[in-house]
Amino acid sequence: MTQLHTAWDQHPEPLTVASAPAPEYGSGSLADLLPTLAAGLGVPDMCAAITELTPADRNCVFLIDGLGWEQLRAHPEDAPFMTSLLATSRGGTGRPLTAGYPATTATSLASVGTGLPPGAHGLPGYTVRNPDTGELMNQLRWQPWTPPGPWQPYPTVFQLAHAAGVHAAQVSSPTFENTPLTKVALSGGTFLGRLSGEDRVDLAAEQLAAGDRSLVYTYFAEVDGAGHRFGVDSDTWRGQLMYADRLVQRLAEQLPPRSALYITADHGMIDVPFDEQHRIDFDEDWELSAGVALLGGEGRARHVYAVPGAANDVLTCWREVLGEQFWVASRDEAIAAGWFGPHIDERVYGRIGDVVAAARDDVLLIASEREPKESAMVGNHGSMTPAEQLVPLLEVRS
Repeated sequence: MTQLHTAWDQHPEPLTVASAPAPEYGSGSLADLLPTLAAGLGVPDMCAAITELTPADRNCVFLIDGLGWEQLRAHPEDAPFMTSLLATSRGGTGRPLTAGYPATTATSLASVGTGLPPGAHGLPGYTVRNPDTGELMNQLRWQPWTPPGPWQPYPTVFQLAHAAGVHAAQVSSPTFENTPLTKVALSGGTFLGRLSGEDRVDLAAEQLAAGDRSLVYTYFAEVDGAGHRFGVDSDTWRGQLMYADRLVQRLAEQLPPRSALYITADHGMIDVPFDEQHRIDFDEDWELSAGVALLGGEGRARHVYAVPGAANDVLTCWREVLGEQFWVASRDEAIAAGWFGPHIDERVYGRIGDVVAAARDDVLLIASEREPKESAMVGNHGSMTPAEQLVPLLEVRS
């Protein structure tokens, strides 16, 4: 019996698509947050999908890039103020939200700002194929440049709130003011650029007080940057978490009356060891590269675009090679499983890979030649594991 059990462990069955924990679109995902707040402010056609939240006249969302639920819970000594708020998450249930798939910044910020899942807003990955040009489009850096309006045509929640008479504002780094990603995901109302974290949270508090009904967004990026470069739990990462914790407390202590502050994130993160067992190099693997025209996404959430006629062969090969460590699905299987949301807009369908691969284990599918910077990162994210997918929704009220 022991020998049979050992043999089975060495040769497990490939992961099924149905076993992937799809995000809670429509009830508990990042895409549901701003519509829920806007509905409480009386903005027309907004749905209060996160039913645990209680409306407030003034709402502020503070998004800390890269601070997942599991990372926050693992570091109480570095984030004492946010740790004290864990029980308030998701309306006092003490539960997290799900980021959405893939759990990556461009996708998540678009989900936050538009209130739509990736299958609708159309930013379903770090890099995806533009069906009109056949090129890979980096949706975080917006390269090569693509007209923003046709790429993401829906209004943001901030635009809808502003039109409904709500005071809407974003307070972030001046660097982001005119980027295409900000335009398609977070525009509407007033953008106010400030360099320091202290200036941002102070101004966010002022903007909350500037209207009887307010919807304010502010952002801190450095936790994510430290995680990518040095790893989660590194001294540098811990230092940025400590700083973020102080910023949250500073903002909480300045809330004007009738306010709700929500602290959340766009994704979590895991560290992946630097060895061949944990980092599989697409650029050196002839099996995985056979029949592949373009490799999109990122190391833990890949979009694979096959040469014409090769999609089924690529799917079969990827399942055979990676299926014990990755959930590997065809485009239609991933869509049917709800990975990108309950429906997919026609313009978005071709942006999704012929094959979609999401890591379950602590592994990366790197591309050392075509993606040297990304392949060298310590901390990574993108997939549907709890460490990447779960994000807090901490709450402070005045």
